[in-house]
Amino acid sequence: MKKEFLEALEDSPIIAAIKDDEGLKKCKESDSKVIFILYGDLCNISDIVSEVKSSGKIAMVHIDLINGLNSKEIAVDFIKKYTEADGIITTKPALINRAKELGLYTILRLFVIDSMAYENIERQIKSSHPDLIEILPALMPKVVKRICKLSSTPVIAGGLVSEKEDIMELLDAGVISISSTNRNIWFM
Repeated sequence: MKKEFLEALEDSPIIAAIKDDEGLKKCKESDSKVIFILYGDLCNISDIVSEVKSSGKIAMVHIDLINGLNSKEIAVDFIKKYTEADGIITTKPALINRAKELGLYTILRLFVIDSMAYENIERQIKSSHPDLIEILPALMPKVVKRICKLSSTPVIAGGLVSEKEDIMELLDAGVISISSTNRNIWFM
């Protein structure tokens, strides 16, 4: 992982995750140096990324959520060729592998919903070697702490974070950053 990306996460551990145009406007006012783009389509993703980049922030596109893109490697090629995105977020290890080939930052998003999902984490990390992993939902400090110890890959936690206490527990558990669509969290 490039030093610039890691330093941005360490300097600003709250990641603004935007899901609409209102969030796009607000994220530019936040101290978040990394922005997760969780919305858009083929026609506007380039504009959304450009707006994030124009405010001096790192733009990470959640490729699975962009309307009009499929879950094949060509979708990563599209993001690389037609946007200024710094990287992608996805639940699909094959897309992580393609993004790494193209020199993009990579975040593998993992939903820890039961013991089987937990047991698959190590296998998924080994198959794709992402720069970071994101664990959802975040509000499982004991589980998040175990994952942080299990993985040599830095961990982001996201989902359902709503209070400063949540943030402190997650940082104590070992995460490098917390992602949230909750705009109140961006300004804590």
